Amino acid sequence: MSSYWTLLKTPGVARLIAAQLTARFPFGMLSLAFLIHIERVYDSYGSAGLVLGAMSIGQAVAGPLTSRLMGRWGMRPVIIATIAICASAIVVMALLILPIWGLMVIGLVAGLTTPPIQPAVRTIYPKIVNSRQLTPLFSLDASAQEIIWVLGPVIATFVAIQISSVAGILLAAAFLVGGGIWFVVLPEVGRVRIPRSRRKLGAVLKRPPVLLSTVVGFMLVAACSAVEAGVVAAFGHGSSDSGWVLGIFAIGSLVGGLALGHAPIGPWALAGRMLIVTIGLSLATLGLSFWWLAATLLLAGIGIAPAFAVLFGIVSASVKFSDTAEAYGWVGTGQLMGAALGSATAGFMIDHNGAGSAILVAAGFAALGTLIPALGRRWHPDLRGRDAGPIPDTAPIQIQVS
Repeated sequence: MSSYWTLLKTPGVARLIAAQLTARFPFGMLSLAFLIHIERVYDSYGSAGLVLGAMSIGQAVAGPLTSRLMGRWGMRPVIIATIAICASAIVVMALLILPIWGLMVIGLVAGLTTPPIQPAVRTIYPKIVNSRQLTPLFSLDASAQEIIWVLGPVIATFVAIQISSVAGILLAAAFLVGGGIWFVVLPEVGRVRIPRSRRKLGAVLKRPPVLLSTVVGFMLVAACSAVEAGVVAAFGHGSSDSGWVLGIFAIGSLVGGLALGHAPIGPWALAGRMLIVTIGLSLATLGLSFWWLAATLLLAGIGIAPAFAVLFGIVSASVKFSDTAEAYGWVGTGQLMGAALGSATAGFMIDHNGAGSAILVAAGFAALGTLIPALGRRWHPDLRGRDAGPIPDTAPIQIQVS
């Protein structure tokens, strides 16, 4: 832990992590807040699913686009503009009673203008720490983001039920605006300038490590989404047990990220970390009691944050600095698509075969997420003893000959 304290004492690191977590915190709240709000107003979970689906599609499309725009217009202008539009759309959805198709359109706008905080901060990290600190920093970041998924749903549910569903959504919008402003005024955000990429949109996916990270991230998040659906179905919406079990799942990830943050990243690193997730989820399929799920998901969680840290590290080390934001945007898009497919597949299986089948689906996604990097290990950079920072951009230098 002393090494993490040393890392947090590095100028700019602690405030960057805190600001970006605050700005991203609403996205741990909004799904549940909108689900409760739309069900209360329209008496339909299906309608809520349509609205949230439209928002997710917008976020998936926006990832690489807004990230790339930061290289053209700068981080601050893009983040400020997207915060203003996204927050306005969220407020409108909370305060106005509209037809479901109208909420879907506004939800799509909110998704399309999701501020690219995550790609921005992961583009900044290599510029504020040395190469030896970068991999532990990615691990610390991946661990810290578990706070969003532990506290976000709890706060959203408490406010929506105890005060009002509108208040829950407006609180999320307040976090977005407040955290976003805090993030954009940080000096590190102003100092780092992303060079304009000369490559076509999507060309970065031709880099095998970026494609590998996108696909494995898809599988990992699909597994986590299927677990969430299965746990909620196992204990029912009226029980707090599901919240405790999912909280333990997230704690496992937090512990794993801190414990394995300094582990070397070799060609087998991603497959090895995903194997921990797969073993835990496979054991979870054997029973649905509270203590069995808590124990097995704690084990599975230990591999999650370390796997994300490897994903971020191999992307950083494999692309030019001008392409890092777009690369992280594509990785984020893969994760959003994984969340949608994982939830949808698990929901279908629960309806037909019960809650246990959703855990089985999760184990299947995790197994694929283990097999793919094992087979594609030749595309996995070996970062043992190597700089994990991005490849410097070079350009022709004009020389005047007298």
